[in-house]
Amino acid sequence: MKGHRYPNVTDDLSWDVAKTESVGIPAIWNSLKHLGKYVDVPQALKASLKMNQEGGFDCPGCAWPDPDDDRSKLGEYCENGIKALAEEATKRKVAPIFLKNHSVAELMTWSEYKLGKSGRITHPMYLAAGASHYVEISWEAAFEKIGEHLKNLADPNEAIFYTSGRTSNEAAFLYGAFVRAYGTNNLPDCSNMCHECSGYALSQTLGIGKGAVTLDDIHQAEVVMVIGQNPGTNHPRMLTALENCKLNGGSIIAVNPLKEAGLINYSNPQKPLRILKGGVDLTDLYLQVQVNGDVALLKAIMLLLLEEDEKSGDIVDHQFIKEHTHGYDDFIKDLKKEDFKTCVLESGVDEQLIRNAADVIAKNDKIIICWAMGVTQHENGVQNVCEIVNLLLMRGAVGKAGAGPCPVRGHSNVQGDRTMGIWEKMPESFLSKLDKAFDITSPREEGYATVPAIKAMHDGKAKVFFGMGGNFVSATPDTDYTADALRRCDLTVHVSTKLNRSHLVHGREALILPTLGRSEIDVQSSGYQFVSTESSMGIVQNSKGVLPPKSDHLKSEVAIIGGLAQATLSDREDVNVDWQSFVADYDLIRDKIEEVIPGFDRYNERVRNGQGFYLPNGVKVRDFKTKTGKANFTINPRPLLELEDGSFRLTTLRAHDQYNTTLYGLDDRYRGIKNGREIILMNKADMADHNLRGGDVVDVVSDYDGVKRKVSNFKIVPYDIPRRCLGAYFPEANPLVPIDLINPETHTPVSKNIIVKIRQVAKT
Repeated sequence: MKGHRYPNVTDDLSWDVAKTESVGIPAIWNSLKHLGKYVDVPQALKASLKMNQEGGFDCPGCAWPDPDDDRSKLGEYCENGIKALAEEATKRKVAPIFLKNHSVAELMTWSEYKLGKSGRITHPMYLAAGASHYVEISWEAAFEKIGEHLKNLADPNEAIFYTSGRTSNEAAFLYGAFVRAYGTNNLPDCSNMCHECSGYALSQTLGIGKGAVTLDDIHQAEVVMVIGQNPGTNHPRMLTALENCKLNGGSIIAVNPLKEAGLINYSNPQKPLRILKGGVDLTDLYLQVQVNGDVALLKAIMLLLLEEDEKSGDIVDHQFIKEHTHGYDDFIKDLKKEDFKTCVLESGVDEQLIRNAADVIAKNDKIIICWAMGVTQHENGVQNVCEIVNLLLMRGAVGKAGAGPCPVRGHSNVQGDRTMGIWEKMPESFLSKLDKAFDITSPREEGYATVPAIKAMHDGKAKVFFGMGGNFVSATPDTDYTADALRRCDLTVHVSTKLNRSHLVHGREALILPTLGRSEIDVQSSGYQFVSTESSMGIVQNSKGVLPPKSDHLKSEVAIIGGLAQATLSDREDVNVDWQSFVADYDLIRDKIEEVIPGFDRYNERVRNGQGFYLPNGVKVRDFKTKTGKANFTINPRPLLELEDGSFRLTTLRAHDQYNTTLYGLDDRYRGIKNGREIILMNKADMADHNLRGGDVVDVVSDYDGVKRKVSNFKIVPYDIPRRCLGAYFPEANPLVPIDLINPETHTPVSKNIIVKIRQVAKT
């Protein structure tokens, strides 16, 4: 086993029938159990009543928006939000004595789950070159060390500045200003690995790189298609919006290779009577598409819509298309070249179900399509999103109430970070305003996205890695390659709340800088501070911590950036920025944001409104800021889905007891799996073809461009998944994702469509 791999924890693995209902009493019980186990009861109660509430703090989990006017006083959170809070507010601590007692080598043998449950990091920690243990270091010495490394680089482009999606607007904006004042656009972030394809495709087709619906739109929708997304685990509060859609007479179409409990039945924990009545059945049509069969499915549906329109003339919205779109004739010419039967076959979905779905879409005008990484993390991820837009444009389901595209973002401020300028290729319109606001000269050369950044470190072109949050080595593709890349750096630095594997896969020297959590009180010299975030639906709201910090030695993200900038740039004659003034008063950062970014006028005034404010979104009013000035139809080839004999398409998944790389537990309650992470979900017929039984141990091998990658000792679990498709958990399966297998437009890793073979090791 390689030192950076994940120790196996499947010895006591068991599985049962997957659930067909979600949330309800089990979710309440599991939430209370987590809080009671890890958080002091008074703090747990105080924090839970303030999470996602006006005057409280934004959940550190997902980016699902809060209701505008009807937030529950009982608790505006979900099971996984409570688990995220329990992780952040935990009683357990990783103090200097902990790291004195446990060497890096020993900690490498711990599972990701055990590392995460060790507790909050309380002090800045330093690992010297060749040392076996982290030791305490002062903040001043830590900043000085980072500053010296950065100043001694031959070129600013030899530094990488990564950003996690939990970073606030204020911290992200100041971070980007510092990095550009330093002299590089190397600002890769987690968007590069998840929804980058959404942003690229939506910008090209609709003129804005984000969605164009609100919660109220979902409630009003007549049809909501949820494609490549598992909201029951990844965005549980979305289930309430889908429930409202259903209760208002809407229909829901689910498109996913696995049947997920959260899309089948939902028992709203805020409505005891509905729990007693067995909840609400959400999905009307469940289309179990094969992995990467989405374009084939969408083309099949559009062929049926076109066929019906040629008979009746009232299915395609010709008036909308004439007034607001470009490229329709070329799109239709290409669509007519497709063979309907071939599209059905390649989708993996029964033809009658596809006809039923097309019929529902044809009979309703208010249509929303929601999607997540099951759509984007493909080599053809951009084309997948473009085809979704094509379907919406055919029906005129863009720019009106109850309709539109809805990419559902993951981490709590990943969309806000991009709005704030965390991108390796921000446009001139942003950079010129940033330069004027800070009196700096930003570089114009495009920086590294995440995968190119990994390659730069691996090739010796980048020598310092600074991570603003996240668990980089676990979250990124091709784990062995990425680990080698980090180890070739002179210095690796991670701003973190808790211990994770990236602290153990380090450069020649390494630093851990402990930061405040979202739930904790942030006091600077001007007083009590708040930060702000942006939800999946473009709402900017404030977030103000309520719990005392876990240690007197924690700094806010803003304070860390200020200290870093001061140590690095204080002797630069071309940079005259009072970084500490921004640390003292975050209002000053928001003033600068208002100067630079459209839509943030009166920022400090409007963000203090308890409900926040919506950012401008031209798509909602059919103002398409594309090169043509209209919404663009696109031509997207159907991907070839042929497989060699013995090969499978593997898609990576999250377990229910998990958020990104953070593991809350070792169970996957909705899928019926207990105490197991290194598992392969496999169709029973495929198991029979390969003479496999549940619990058999296998190695899984990917072979891309002549390079073989392998994970070992995974156990087979029989599951309802399409033939020739497999499922495995992220990040355990990440070593199989080739560093060079990416979407060409965005560099997004192909984590949802890895061609693999399995080799049996032993029978149980």
